Amino acid sequence: MTTPTPTGSLLNVLVVDDESNIRKTLAICLETEGHHVTAVSNFQDAVAEASRRTFHMAFVDLRLGTESGLDLIPVLLSGSPWMKIVVITAYASIDTAVEAMRRGATDYIPKPFTPAQVLLAVRKVEEVRTLEQKVAALREDLERTTPEVRFSSESPSMQRAIDVARQVAPTDAAVLLRGESGTGKTVLARAIHGWSRRAGKPFGVVSCPSLPAELLTSELFGHVKGAFTGAVRDNPGRIAACEGGTLLLDEIGDLPLSLQPKLLRFLQDQEYERLGDPSTRKADVRIITATNRDLEGEVKAGRFREDLFYRLNVIQIEIPPLRERPQDFEALAAQLLAFFGRIHHRSFTGFTEEAMQAMNRHAWPGNLRELRNVIERASILCRSDRIGVEYLPGVFSRAEATPAVGNLVSLEKIEEGHIRRVLASTGSLQEAARVLGIDQATLWRRRKLYGI
Repeated sequence: MTTPTPTGSLLNVLVVDDESNIRKTLAICLETEGHHVTAVSNFQDAVAEASRRTFHMAFVDLRLGTESGLDLIPVLLSGSPWMKIVVITAYASIDTAVEAMRRGATDYIPKPFTPAQVLLAVRKVEEVRTLEQKVAALREDLERTTPEVRFSSESPSMQRAIDVARQVAPTDAAVLLRGESGTGKTVLARAIHGWSRRAGKPFGVVSCPSLPAELLTSELFGHVKGAFTGAVRDNPGRIAACEGGTLLLDEIGDLPLSLQPKLLRFLQDQEYERLGDPSTRKADVRIITATNRDLEGEVKAGRFREDLFYRLNVIQIEIPPLRERPQDFEALAAQLLAFFGRIHHRSFTGFTEEAMQAMNRHAWPGNLRELRNVIERASILCRSDRIGVEYLPGVFSRAEATPAVGNLVSLEKIEEGHIRRVLASTGSLQEAARVLGIDQATLWRRRKLYGI
């Protein structure tokens, strides 16, 4: 439900108190600040007023004649869940404060109170509302720029992956997501978090190859000021930031050996230390990992600890590449085209037969990420209501001419075609080189050789 937004920073405030002098005092104090106040003396009038107009905040006395203000709190919130309720009472106690908060109150002021206490409570509400509006705006931006995720599939292998993800989500078991780059491992990790009891807590992502070992240690576990050159302030780390929630360690196969024992310890005992701080900390964070590497091979090569691998590999979910999901391809393409049509204020009726055939022939080495990029590009360039093959990248128009493995052509031709496809499907030369399993210098020489 969308939270109503007050005009400017002004609030509509409901005051519920059976003492007329309290109602007058609160009304004068709040109206002096420009807020709009409606004051009533009993339970029934409060409910009636709340049903007639929108209130952003309410001051509720705990004793309303023979009735309890505690009972009024859930009634008001049932019709206006965005309302912030401040309890006021002359019979202040810890027990009543705890019970008021349990029923949904956001603050508590004992009588007698001062105008400064009232205005402080109002400022707190204004700050909370500002944060809520920012979060709502960020959520709208995310929904606007992120396609709706499909968790239905005609592909048996994808159905198995989704079924296992739903089964494991309510538990705290470690999950290892495996699959090629761009298959949607981060999306599935976020879904597991959303299906779990941790859904209301933070979800974070750390890309293991993105930082050198010391900085990655700081990113995960945090550091104190002065722990290393450049540590000019304390950093709590991602584990602390995700307290109660879920942390995805993407491309876990690239985790430096020096950091692996620390992660293993955290997985076993939920304990860690920040860089430069000897005190041991604990955190309740679920760890999900993802990789496109052969971790068993990395273990044999001595680049990945065997004990850590077994600790991470409690539940393994294999996400199939797009080329192995032909049953889903047209639905995914149509969904993405509709999404980018909305983004770019266009209306599309679909793809031409030639364009769909070209896309079906494509190997999609970049998987869903590549499909998204191709369709976004086409939706921007297309001048009609149907996406034709001429609006797809050049590799699609050459798809029939690109030699396939097993054709009677030279290895050079096969290599050239594969390099062209990978370059067209990845976002950078660094990523392309990693997918191809060669260094960037070798990729540069191959591009020069083939005139790419």
